[in-house]
This record gives sequence, C-alpha cells and structure tokens, in this order.
Amino acid sequence: MATLQFTFSDSTTTLCRPLSQLPSSKSTIIHSPRPRSFVVKASLEPSRTRRQFIAETTAISVLLPSQLAKSEETLSEWERVYLPIDPGVVLLDIAFVPQDPNHGFLLGTRQTLLETKDGGRTWAPRSIPSAEDEDFNYRFNSISFKGKEGWIVGKPAILLYTPDAGESWERIPLSAELPGDMVYIKATNEKSAEMVTDEGAIYVTSNRGYNWKAAVQESVSATLNRTVSSGISGASYYTGTFNTVNRSPDGRYVAVSSRGNFYMTWEPGQAYWQPHNRAVARRIQNMGWRADGGLWLLVRGGSLFLSKGTGITEEFEEIPVQSRGFGILDVGYRSTDEAWAAGGSGILLRTNNGGKSWIRDKAADNIAANLYSVKFIDDKKGFVLGNDGVLLRYLG
Repeated sequence: MATLQFTFSDSTTTLCRPLSQLPSSKSTIIHSPRPRSFVVKASLEPSRTRRQFIAETTAISVLLPSQLAKSEETLSEWERVYLPIDPGVVLLDIAFVPQDPNHGFLLGTRQTLLETKDGGRTWAPRSIPSAEDEDFNYRFNSISFKGKEGWIVGKPAILLYTPDAGESWERIPLSAELPGDMVYIKATNEKSAEMVTDEGAIYVTSNRGYNWKAAVQESVSATLNRTVSSGISGASYYTGTFNTVNRSPDGRYVAVSSRGNFYMTWEPGQAYWQPHNRAVARRIQNMGWRADGGLWLLVRGGSLFLSKGTGITEEFEEIPVQSRGFGILDVGYRSTDEAWAAGGSGILLRTNNGGKSWIRDKAADNIAANLYSVKFIDDKKGFVLGNDGVLLRYLG
C-alpha cells in the first residue's frame, strides 16, 4: 500500500517529475516551487497501480486549500490592504508627511479620504468639514506634502491646504474662470505649490494659494490651434484635454492627449507646451519619467516602450512584457534599477535592470480589479492603487 505523508518546507525546490518517471519501489519527494509548500512523500509498492496512486493523492490534496492559499500569499512582495470604503471607489493618489513617514493620506472618488498613522498597514476614514458644506460628491485627484504643509485638489474644483500635517484642512477659494479641472498639485516650498489642469494650465503660488500666477501663456488647445498643429498628427483644431499628466523631480512635465494620438512636454521657463508625434502605431495610454531621467511610454493593448537615452525625445524602443493582453496603466520606479508596472485585471510586472526585461508577479492575479497607479514614497514604502478600493502595500 502507498504511504502518503504531508510536511512543510521553507525552501524552494524544483518542480515535481512526471508520474511516469517515478521509480516503482523507491521513495520520491515531490516539491512545490513555492515557499512554505507542502511536500508529498510517497512509497509505491509494486502491488499498487499508478491509477490508485493518482486517486489517493488527488483526494488528499483537495483537503488542503488553506495551505495552498497561504503559499500563494507569501510568494509576492506585495500584500493587499483592506479599506473601510464602499465598493466601486477608485483610488487616485497617496502621500505621506515627510517628518512622520508613518502618517499619510489616501484619496479617491466619492469624496474618499483615508488616513494612516502606521505606515499604511491600516486606514481610517477622515472627513473635512469645509469640503462637506455643499451637495457635491468630490473626486479627490491629487495630494502632496512639503514639510508639514499639504495640498489636495479635486473635481468639481476644490483646493484644500493644511499647515499642520493634516490635523486641520482649510479650503482655498478658486476663480470660476479656471480653465479645466485640476488634476495634479505639487508642494514645492514653504507656502508654495504648483497646480496643473487637464487643459494644460500651470499655476504657481507662494502665499498659501491666495494668489496664483500662470506659468504658461495659453492652454494646449490654443497652442496647437495657433501653430496649425506644427505637423503633429491628429492635433488639428484640438479641443480636448489631457488623459494623464506626470511631473519629474526637477519640474518637467509630460502629458498625453485625451485621444492618445500625441503627447506634450513642458520645462520650467518655457512659455508654451511642446507637442510631439507619437513614435508608435497604437495610441498612447500613459507616459512618465524613469529614475534615470528618461521616459517610459505605454500604449493601448499592453505594450511598453522606453526612450533612447535620457531627457525629452521622440525615439523609443519596445520592451517585451508578459501583459497577457491586458493594458498596462502605470509604471513606478523604486530605484534606478527596480520598477513595477501595473494594469488591467490585476497585472503586475517587475524589472530589476532598469526596464530592459520584466517578469510577472502573481500578487494580484486573483484580484478582480484594474490597477491604475504605482507609487513609491521611498525605497522601502510603496503602494499600488486600483478600482473597487484595491490597495497593495510593498513588503520589500
């Protein structure tokens, strides 16, 4: 009779051999290629047939779903953090107070604002009375801190400011003539910030937001129409908005048109946005900055491109990725070498060589959600934000 014994091992070993290769009278160990995997130790006597052996092992293996699930959870460098919010909320941004790296805020749709004081392990709802005076259900788009000063922008137009690390929030009045919706804000210095709208307006303040000065002279649609598109494909009489906006640490911007048919860049000191033709056939999904100062580019359908060299350029090369046909929506760099990409249906990819090659992480394979944003606060703290309130925390 075959003897079946289950034990646990913390080591990672090779895949099991096919049953047809098992000797008929020697003990064989079958290992799972995952940490904390269960080990089946079986002795086959000549009197037992392979069919009987398969039936016995199959019957016993289905009795251990909890062990198998636990093995899956410990495979990844990410864990899911469950949040006290309603289903359907899309998480949009996250930031931490520099003086207190355990204290942070998480934003999203449906006026979602959560606060953590343990580095992101647990979160609690936070309300702002000045944002609840009207019958609006705000979409909080962006948050940023510099020292203890913090800023939040949202849609419909709302601007919030805190001087005390989020203990209190003040609502700053905004002009009704503001072009477009505010999609991004960056705290730059004491009482200073930089704000961007989806129509390409960039404003700066140095007095807590009471006055704002335009950093560009016109919206992107005006720039494109005035210059007759400057040879930019698909930009004639452009009246749309930006799909995504990303800022580099040194203040440069790259933005993708709402239709994904071209992109634009801006550097401090320039009077206008600079349009660029896309270097690929498919429409652009998102663009951003690598840790080395170059650009990454995502197209609809799941392909990833990296710019040749650093700085602003129109030359890109495609990098093979295992996206399984799902779109990749964002890339976040933990260091110059390590970065993570996230996208539709829980796709999660990692590179350890600056983006030259990528491998798939199965952390979110069983999560029915799209992952929209990858944010690394520093080299030890990172998060992936998605829809339906999905938040992943980096374990390292």
